[in-house]
Amino acid sequence: MKKWILSAIIGMGMVSCTTQNINKNTMDFPKEWKHTTNIYEVNVRQYTEEGTFRAFEKEMPRLKAMGVKTLWFMPITPIAQQNKKGSMGSPYAASDYVSINPEFGTMADFKHMVNAAHRLGFKVIIDWVANHTGWDHIWTKTHPEFYLKDPDGKFHIASGMDDIIELDYKNQEMRKAMIDAMKFWVKETNIDGFRCDLASWVEVDFWQQARPEVETIKPLFWLGEFDELENPEYGKVFDASYSWKWMHASNDYYNQNQPLQNLKDLLARYTEIGEGSMRAWFTTNHDENSWNGTEYEKYGAITRPMAVFSATWNGVPLLYSGQELPNNKRLEFFEKDPIQWTSNYQNADFYKTLLNLKSSNPALRGGDPAASTRLLNTTANDQILAYIRKNGENEVLVILNMSKEAVDFNIEDDLSGTFTNVFDGSKRDFSQGKHFHFQVSDYAVFEK
Repeated sequence: MKKWILSAIIGMGMVSCTTQNINKNTMDFPKEWKHTTNIYEVNVRQYTEEGTFRAFEKEMPRLKAMGVKTLWFMPITPIAQQNKKGSMGSPYAASDYVSINPEFGTMADFKHMVNAAHRLGFKVIIDWVANHTGWDHIWTKTHPEFYLKDPDGKFHIASGMDDIIELDYKNQEMRKAMIDAMKFWVKETNIDGFRCDLASWVEVDFWQQARPEVETIKPLFWLGEFDELENPEYGKVFDASYSWKWMHASNDYYNQNQPLQNLKDLLARYTEIGEGSMRAWFTTNHDENSWNGTEYEKYGAITRPMAVFSATWNGVPLLYSGQELPNNKRLEFFEKDPIQWTSNYQNADFYKTLLNLKSSNPALRGGDPAASTRLLNTTANDQILAYIRKNGENEVLVILNMSKEAVDFNIEDDLSGTFTNVFDGSKRDFSQGKHFHFQVSDYAVFEK
């Protein structure tokens, strides 16, 4: 769902002292794999003509070969029919938290797919929509007290979206039911985590309460839809968050011809957050593609440099269904509108190189205090984004042409030793010179 930032309601005094005092360190026990993973968002409805789990399952070996590590499935619960959008409705308007959307198949189909994913080495996370439900969710009949109400007693419509109604997080029984529903999916299907929709629309103390309770079953990965620059308290609960400010700023940079220094200053702000959590970097997702345009509409000539950045800056790379094509199509949100697949996945090798580098080179470990990231000076600082990441003896050098023209430039900072270009295997000894000529859209990634 799209994000509108609401003020968090904190400190209601309704949870235990243990929950209130929870901190990131007590929850960080589980997942060595989170530092090297990437996330591929699966739009089940539009992924295949069938739009089912079984049909998607056939695509998983291809994604494994591309280097994908974690599969994030958009909401898999049934869609409310009352006041639904379009002919099929929004997956983010649930009618039941503990059932499968029959559009996608059965519970047995989902379990089969998760088991197959695990056999292939994937982690699986599902979208969790905690802020609101659809109008005919089962709770509206069995527990209407679980919902916020307007002065006239009617269910409270979520801001800007009249197909969904908001839950009341002052109600402790509702909180327990929500946590039990999350536990259901972990127990019954053995998923590995949650992508939490509009996480900052839900009181932070709910997540502080929910995470340790759900993780009594198994350690999980938690990705929250919020920007930690705006909601720092949520970063103490989640493993990773969205980089919304970066996405908007980079879009404005390209389309409004803003200074590149603006982006560099923003990266410095993200870096100041520290390593207690990570950012997810992306050029598109389900919301952006459908409502604001494809990555090519938004980023034009710097689409590939932006993709390289997302895979190599400190954090977690996040890809969306079809980016390996590339996908130049805005996908309908409330209707059946399948991705137009071809047998030629033009971007697959590009992403394979980046994702394998991310998972194998310690310099690219996200959220690792041992790994450092440093911007480099060039003779074209207003056009070139260059940085080096280090972890022990491992180094990755990234150089991106962020302009709309060809650029001749030199790297001015010291670089020592011989690096290998990860895309073509060529060697370069930077003691022999640090001059580059980049065409429009050029990028280079070296490792040592």
